[in-house]
Amino acid sequence: MARAFLFVLDSFGIGGAGDAARFGDAGSNTFAHIAEACARGQADRDGLRQGPLRLPNMRALGLDRAATTARGISSSAGDDELLPSAFHGAAEEVSSGKDTPSGHWEIAAVPVPFDWGYFPQSVPTFPPDLIAALVERAALPGILGDCHASGTEIIEKHGEEHIRTGKPICYTSADSVLQIAAHETHFGLERLYELCTIARELLDPLNIGRVIARPFVGETPADFQRTANRRDFAVPPPEPTLLDRLTARGSRVIGMGKIGDIFAHQGISEVRKAAGNMALFDATLTAMDDARDGELVFANFVDFDTLYGHRRDIAGYAVALEAFDARLPEALSRLKPGDLLLLTADHGCDPSWRGSDHTRERVPIMGIAPGQRGGNVGLRKTFADIGETVAEHLGLTPGRHGASFHRAIANHA
Repeated sequence: MARAFLFVLDSFGIGGAGDAARFGDAGSNTFAHIAEACARGQADRDGLRQGPLRLPNMRALGLDRAATTARGISSSAGDDELLPSAFHGAAEEVSSGKDTPSGHWEIAAVPVPFDWGYFPQSVPTFPPDLIAALVERAALPGILGDCHASGTEIIEKHGEEHIRTGKPICYTSADSVLQIAAHETHFGLERLYELCTIARELLDPLNIGRVIARPFVGETPADFQRTANRRDFAVPPPEPTLLDRLTARGSRVIGMGKIGDIFAHQGISEVRKAAGNMALFDATLTAMDDARDGELVFANFVDFDTLYGHRRDIAGYAVALEAFDARLPEALSRLKPGDLLLLTADHGCDPSWRGSDHTRERVPIMGIAPGQRGGNVGLRKTFADIGETVAEHLGLTPGRHGASFHRAIANHA
C-alpha cells in the first residue's frame, strides 16, 4: 500500500470555468493573468523577482498543459518537458459556490449539493436579531463594521475604536461567512474563539458556511497586523469525505494548515500548523517523512489567497508562486515508488480581477506517481475525481460522486 500527498495552492485557478458568467467571472484566470503581468514587466518587485513568471518545477509536472486543457485546447502541445510519471489535467467544480469549504469538500469527493446562505450588500448587512443575540449571549457592548469589507482595510478603519470600546469588528464577503476581528491581547484570543463558537451556533439556521476568527495585534493603523492564530468554525460536510473513509479504515490523515478547520475536524487524525507558506512547507516535508503506508498528508497553502489574491497583489502572488515552486524538488525527493503527489486548487482569486472576492475558475491537476505511467487526465467534470483518485491509490472502495482518473491516462496519452 502506498502514501498520498495532496497539496492545495489556495486560489490558484487556471480559468475556463463553463459557468463563470453566472458568477460575474467570465474571463477570470488567476494563473494566466499573473503570467501575462510578469511578461509585461508589471509584476517586478525589487530584490524579489523580475521578468517572466518562473515555475519550472510545476511546469515539469504539466502546469502549462493543464492550463490549455482548462481553456478547452488540446493539452498535448507545449515545449515543456515533463518528468517521468507526471500527469496533468484540469477539473470543473460542480458545487454551487466558489468558496473554500465547497472547493475542499469536493476535492475530498463530496460536492456541495445545496446553496449556502449569504449576507446582502446592504449596510448594515447582518440581521438585527442575529446581532442582538450575539451581543447578549457574548456580553458585548456592541459590534463595529456590519458590512462587506476587506479584512485588512476594516481593521485599519475600526481597530483603534475596537481597542477603546471592546466592540469586535464583524464583516463578511461574497462567501458564505461571518468574520470577526479582535485584538489578541486587548480583547483576548480565547475570548474571540468563544465569541466565534457562539456565532457559529446562531448562524446554523441561516446555513452560513463559516465563522472565521481574525485576531490581530498592533496599536495603530500603521502597525495593525493579522496573526497566524486565525481559526475557521465551519459546518461539517454533508456526508463522509475521503478523509472520513480513510480514518474509518484506521489510516492516518495529517491535515496541514487550515485543513482541519475546513472539515470541522472530521476525518482528521492530526493537525499541524505553521505561519506562512514557507513555514508550512517545512512542516509538510516533516509530515511527508512521518507518513506511513496508506496515509494521506493534506496541505492547504493559504497565503496565495489571503495575502495576494484577495488583496489584488499580482507581484506578491508571483513571488509566492516562485518561492513555492523552488521548494517542490524537496517534496519530490521524498517520494517513494508507489507514492502519489497531487497539486491542485480549490477556486480562483484572480489578482487582476475587479473587487476582492474569489473567482469561479477551473483548477489544475498536476502531479506524479513514481513508477507509474503519467500523461494527460483530461478535463474532469468534478473536483471529486481528485478525491476518488487518491481513494483508489490508497486502496479504498469507490465513492459515489467521482471517478479515479488513473485509467484515463492511457486513453489521453
